[in-house]
Amino acid sequence: QVQLVESGGGLVQAGGSLRLSCAASGSTFRPDTMGWYRQAPGKQRELVATITSGGSTNYADSVKGRFSISRDSAKNTVYLQMNNLKPEDTSVYYCHAQEKVIFVMDYWGKGTLVTVSQ
Repeated sequence: QVQLVESGGGLVQAGGSLRLSCAASGSTFRPDTMGWYRQAPGKQRELVATITSGGSTNYADSVKGRFSISRDSAKNTVYLQMNNLKPEDTSVYYCHAQEKVIFVMDYWGKGTLVTVSQ
């Protein structure tokens, strides 16, 4: 059974940095795409960044130039380096992984809270 476990959230002042990590369990799990989404109170979940098994990345416009996604495929782990954080980045951040075998399977972590104070 695949599980995604996030870590690294917390409270940080505006302008600060945090690094999120997400480790996927499952000895035969080979996700094609891994990424991060976030959901602020009262808002819909939105894409933050994704990275494919080939290393192609995609970012939301709101985080371009500030956030960087990376991946260690051998460890089935994805990272999100967040710099120059702003109060509007405050959200619960969710790890996502997608595996395409015969059909597409999506997996989600439970989320980690990032709070950016003024």
